[in-house]
Amino acid sequence: MDGLFWVTVISVLLVSIIFSMFGQGGGSLYTPVLFLLGYTALISVSTSLVLNLITAASAAFVYYRQKLIDLKISAAFVPGICIGSLLGGALGNFVDSILLMWLFVLFLLGAGARMIYTIREKKAETETCPAEFSKAMYATIVVFSLGVGLLAGLLGVGGGIVIVPFLIFICKYPTKNSAGTVAFIVIFSSIFGVIGHSAFGGLDFALIVATGIAVFIGASIGARLTVKMKSSWIKVGFGLIMWIFAIQLVLKLMGVT
Repeated sequence: MDGLFWVTVISVLLVSIIFSMFGQGGGSLYTPVLFLLGYTALISVSTSLVLNLITAASAAFVYYRQKLIDLKISAAFVPGICIGSLLGGALGNFVDSILLMWLFVLFLLGAGARMIYTIREKKAETETCPAEFSKAMYATIVVFSLGVGLLAGLLGVGGGIVIVPFLIFICKYPTKNSAGTVAFIVIFSSIFGVIGHSAFGGLDFALIVATGIAVFIGASIGARLTVKMKSSWIKVGFGLIMWIFAIQLVLKLMGVT
């Protein structure tokens, strides 16, 4: 096994620890990390989707035991997420790889900015989950989840990076409860994204097995660390990580690195 193999495994391990702390599958960084290390865009996306599934499932198990998953609100997201991810995964095989990575840059910059901005908000964070949502809110969730699923399958992400702020700022959910619920939702977006992607593209099984072991370990560690962190630091840290990798990806696409 060469040096690149071990660098890849260690990098994926660190990403899984960090992102499971935010209730993410980790695809927001798995894809650019693999791409930056030299893997093709399609292999990076397909591998990311599988790693998303492993990370989210492992983290969700921990969150479930801590009673931080709202199964009722999760059920509202699942139909749209599944359909959108299936379509996005299939379409990803027909989109130019360079264009795909530039879309990822915009995705990381926008999401990172939104999370960092929350440090300036003075409103006290909700401590309890909403008891009920209106029919209009449920309809909004369904439409939103369909769009997120399409984006998730196309870019090889679980969609958690978009769903977390949606739950926090639109649905008024506590950050920690949002993290657990999103980890559960990401399981479905990852499964259907893989199905859609594998219908036309190949999977690097050797890479998946090696990084999958690292992801399983890292996700369990990260999920347990979440309850010990302040919500404000979770959100700001999340945003800063997005920006760092967006810059690295731009440099790679411009041939600087």
